[in-house]
Amino acid sequence: MYQTYHLSHADAMKIITAIQQELERQNKGAAIAVSDAHGELLAFLRTDGCPLPPINNAMNKAFTASRERRETSAIREHAREDDYPMTNFGDLRYINWGGGVPIVYQGQVVGAVGVSGLPEQEDIVLARMGASLIK
Repeated sequence: MYQTYHLSHADAMKIITAIQQELERQNKGAAIAVSDAHGELLAFLRTDGCPLPPINNAMNKAFTASRERRETSAIREHAREDDYPMTNFGDLRYINWGGGVPIVYQGQVVGAVGVSGLPEQEDIVLARMGASLIK
C-alpha cells in the first residue's frame, strides 16, 4: 500500500515540544527523538539534566519502532519469547528497551517517537503521549 502522508518537521516539533513541556513540568531531563517512517531522524532534543547515554538510545528507539512498526517494548517481549537475539535484526541500532513508539496516522506508520533517560515506564508514557498527538 502506498503511503500518502509524510510526517513533517512541524509534526516532529509538535511532539518534541509537548514532551519537553511535560519534562519541564516534572523537573526531569531526557532525550527525545522523532523519526520518519524509515527510522531516519527528523528532530531531536536533549533537555536540561539529561546525561549522555540517552542521546543515542532515544534515536535508536525511534529508529527501531519505525522500522519494526511496533513499540520497542513489544519487540523485547517477542525476542525473549522466541529466544531471538537482537543482533539477528542485522542493524546495531536496533534496541528493545521501552520508550520507542510508532506514530500511526490513518492506519499507516508514518514515524516514531523515542524517549530515553528516565525509568523505562516513564519513557514509554512520554513516547506514547507524543505519538498520540498525530491524528
